[in-house]
Amino acid sequence: MGAQLRVYKRRIRSVSATKKITKAMEMISASRIVKAQRAVAASTPYASELTRAVTAVATRSNAKHPLTTENPDAVRAAVLVVTADRGLAGGYSSNALKTAAVLTERLRAEGKEVVSYIVGRKGVAYYNFRGREVAQSWTGFSDKPTYGDAKAVASALIKAFTTETADGGVDELHIVSTEFVSMLTQNAVDARLLPLHLDEVGGGEETSRTEVFPLYDFEPSAEGVLDALLPRYVESRIYNALLQSAASEHAARRRAMKSATDNAEELIKSLTRLANSARQAEITQEISEIVGGANALADASAGSD
Repeated sequence: MGAQLRVYKRRIRSVSATKKITKAMEMISASRIVKAQRAVAASTPYASELTRAVTAVATRSNAKHPLTTENPDAVRAAVLVVTADRGLAGGYSSNALKTAAVLTERLRAEGKEVVSYIVGRKGVAYYNFRGREVAQSWTGFSDKPTYGDAKAVASALIKAFTTETADGGVDELHIVSTEFVSMLTQNAVDARLLPLHLDEVGGGEETSRTEVFPLYDFEPSAEGVLDALLPRYVESRIYNALLQSAASEHAARRRAMKSATDNAEELIKSLTRLANSARQAEITQEISEIVGGANALADASAGSD
């Protein structure tokens, strides 16, 4: 076997091993997408009813609550960025980070200082590499978040929001996550969590005119009800964002691994053709050498005669 043919066969074996790995990762991600979609669907009824309750309390009472009252002189804003813990997911994390960068520039243009909170090792590594300060980070659950994880993140953000700005608190809470649209489409989006957009929560003016809210009696007071409901509203919004991002991460990884598997197949076909050509060239050369040797022997025999 010639040296060139050995090189081709070694590369074919290497690419075949890589193809097996990417195919396995593609199948794992495909199975996890289904579970992530079920988790998103399961969390939707609770989030919808909680949103309805918060809307009713906030719009049907005269209570002024710090979580629903916007500060006209806001100077600091917290931005929570949801990324992946692992790579090999295409542009999933980079798209979220790009959206966060655009949001950060917009907030700074408004004269606000941005405080960053990160979910996922990719986001933490991105900020650390660029020497950017991170107030707090969470890792280890990007592909399978639980409500406890969302509660821990929400607790830190609400604490920062309820702290005075002079003591290191913030006036606004924003979140950057990835919305799962379909297996082929995932969009990085940003949204403001606090202060609460009542028109957004209520679904706009059209919904507020057509939807009939039940009558509520607030015990002990509307402020007390908001104290209990709004933190849970933030938790449910963050939990839903984490679930959407997890489903998007699995979809992006499945798509990236399928592309890698297809590319490996094409590379194997190309290397196989090159190996066959090299083998044919070796065979042709050997035949030419044999024929040339036979002709030389025949000419030598004819000369001796």
